[in-house]
Amino acid sequence: MTSIAERRTAFRALHERGCFVLPNPWDRGSARYLEHLGFAALATTSSGAAWSRGRPDGSATLDDALDHLADIVAATSLPVNADFENGYGATPDEVAESVRLAVETGVAGLSVEDALDGELYDLDVAVERLAAAREAIDSTGHDVLLVGRAEGFIAGRPDLGDVVDRLRAYAAAGADCLYAPGVADPEALRTIVEAVAPKPVNVLVGGPSSLTVAEIAALGVRRISVGGALARAAWGGFERAAAGLVEGRFDGFERAVPGADLNALFDRTTEAGQPG
Repeated sequence: MTSIAERRTAFRALHERGCFVLPNPWDRGSARYLEHLGFAALATTSSGAAWSRGRPDGSATLDDALDHLADIVAATSLPVNADFENGYGATPDEVAESVRLAVETGVAGLSVEDALDGELYDLDVAVERLAAAREAIDSTGHDVLLVGRAEGFIAGRPDLGDVVDRLRAYAAAGADCLYAPGVADPEALRTIVEAVAPKPVNVLVGGPSSLTVAEIAALGVRRISVGGALARAAWGGFERAAAGLVEGRFDGFERAVPGADLNALFDRTTEAGQPG
């Protein structure tokens, strides 16, 4: 069993060189399957977790989020990065307390967004909130990586200059890794990488892309996450199979994974146990 401290050390080391894919499970089973495939680390997805509970993304309470983080950490021996939305706090002090509680779940990293309900915080407010998260992590004495997110491109404000300014400010406020979901153009990605160097950059690939992992790595990107894409892919298969049933057909089961294979996988993989 890998200790929480060891996972955190390994996670930080992944950001020091090269480029790695950070897939996003939404429950224990998907987390354990991704570990079985050989990924080096995992990240939660707020959207995938919400849909699994029949809720829209953004509806989770702090307690919901903490329970989910603890559940995923307990399901795997890999480092887990938390999709911690906007920090679950109206004020910097509330963000700090929420982040402190997130660290206690055993996560190796967490991200804080600079928007609420699609509206960007003013830059000075966003910086203050991120700095509070940094101070909260440091106060725990644990080596948890902080990700600063600039949401402009998915919040209806696709201004690369503003995104770069925000990411630089978040780096100065203590973010260890920078992330601007929605930016997909290679030259824009290169601009971001160069603007915040030497700090690592995360890129979101949430759907089919003409870029390969190797091509994204060549831009200087350190890590690639997929957000809710795996969960949406699973829902896509479910939707097609269920729609077929309504129409009296069973062809939607053609590519279903055999139950014996899943039973064998989960029988030979062991859960990591509660974080300590």
